[in-house]
Amino acid sequence: MTAARMLAIMGSGETAPTMTSVHAELLDSAGGTGAHPVMLDTPFGFQENADDITARTLAYFRDSVGCELDVATFRDATTATALQYEQMCARVAQAGFVFAGPGSPSYAMRQWAGTRVPEVLASKLRDGGVVVFASAAAVGLGELALPVYEIYKVGEPPHWLPGLDLLRETGLRAAVIPHYSNAEGGTHDTRYCYMGERRLRVLEAALPDGCDILGVDEHTACLIDVGQRTLSVRGRGRVVWRRDGVERQWRAGEVVALDEVTSPVGGRPSPGVTAVPTIAVDPSSAAVASPFMDQVRDQRDIAVRGISARDTDATVAAILAVETALHEWSRDTLESDEPDHGRAVLRELVVRLGELARDGAADPRQRLAPMVDALVGMRDQARDTRRFEDADRMRSALLAAGVDIHDTPEGTTWELAATGNSGRAGVRPPEGA
Repeated sequence: MTAARMLAIMGSGETAPTMTSVHAELLDSAGGTGAHPVMLDTPFGFQENADDITARTLAYFRDSVGCELDVATFRDATTATALQYEQMCARVAQAGFVFAGPGSPSYAMRQWAGTRVPEVLASKLRDGGVVVFASAAAVGLGELALPVYEIYKVGEPPHWLPGLDLLRETGLRAAVIPHYSNAEGGTHDTRYCYMGERRLRVLEAALPDGCDILGVDEHTACLIDVGQRTLSVRGRGRVVWRRDGVERQWRAGEVVALDEVTSPVGGRPSPGVTAVPTIAVDPSSAAVASPFMDQVRDQRDIAVRGISARDTDATVAAILAVETALHEWSRDTLESDEPDHGRAVLRELVVRLGELARDGAADPRQRLAPMVDALVGMRDQARDTRRFEDADRMRSALLAAGVDIHDTPEGTTWELAATGNSGRAGVRPPEGA
C-alpha cells in the first residue's frame, strides 16, 4: 500500500468535535496508531499555559479521536539544547502524522527559521506522511505568513513574513489564511483571520506575482492529496482561492483537481466552483454562529418549549445536552468567551427547571379532574332532581376552590379560574333562577 501524502489545513476547531472525524480519517490514511503521530508544540511555546494546552490536546486525541499522540517539544529555539533539538527532529521524521495548531504564527516562524523542520515536513509530502496544520500553524504553510497579532493587536501596518512554503510541495503558490469566515468582531469586520476586507486588500496588493491566497473557513478542513492531485473539503464552511479580489470557493464534500484550483477565474468554471467578486459587507450581517453556540441555542429552545409544555423529560434531556456540549468542547484550545455563554445558558435552564418544580410540573387540571368531575356530576344530578339549594352550595364550593362552572346547551364544563378570580359565587344567579 502506498503511503498517503496529505496536507490538511484546518481553519479552526482543530480540537473541537467538528474536526474529530476528520482527524480520524487522516490518522487512518497515515496508518493509524502505527503512524507514530506527534504534535509540534512550537506555535504556543511562549505561552504561560503551554503545559495546559499540551495536556488538553493530548486528552482530545486520546478520548475523542482514539489516538495517543506524542509531543515533539521545541518551544524556544534560543533555550533548547542540541539534544532537545535533535530529539524533536527525530520524532517528527519518524512520524507518519504530524499535528500543529494554536499559538502565534510569527513566533513559530522565528523558532523554525534555520532549522530542519521545514525540510522534514516537506519530506512527508514527497515520501509519505500526513501533515495537519491548523489555526496559527496553518498561517505558516504558505510562501508568506501573516503576522496576525502584530497587525490586529499591536497596530503594525499590514505586511507579510516569510513562510515555510510547504504548500509549494503540492504545486500551489499561496499565502494561507485560516479563520477566513471569522465574525467575532460583531460591529467591525474580522473576516480573513481578523484582517477585514480593507487590510486584506492591502496585503493582497503586496503579494509577489503568481502568489495568491488560500482561505479556509472556521471549523473547516482543506485536504490536499498530493499523490492524487486533489483538494477536498470537510466541515462546515468553504475553502477559497482568492486572486486579485476575486474568489473561487468549494464547500464541504466537494473535490477538485489541483490543476483546476488555480485556473483563471475568467475560464469555464468547473463543477462546484463559483467565481464571485469580493465586496464590502456589513460584518454584523455576516456573523455566523459557531457550532458550539448553535448546539447550545438549539438545546435552549428545546428546553424552553419543554418548560412551557411542563415536559420535564424533554427539559432535563436538553439541559444534559448543553452540559455534554460544554464537556465535549472543553478541550478546544481556541480561547474565547463561548464556554462562559454556554454555562450562562445552563444556569438559566437549571433555574427555570427549579421554578417548574416549585410550581408543579403536572397540569393542575389533570390533578384536579377526578375530584372536580365527581362534584360536577353530583351538581348535575342535584339540578336534574330540582335540588337547587344543594346544587348552589356545590357550585359555590367549586368557585371558592378556583373552579369556574359553565352551563351550556351541550352540558356542564369547567376550567380553573385565573389567579385572584376565585370565590365569585356572589355574582352568579342562584341555581334554578
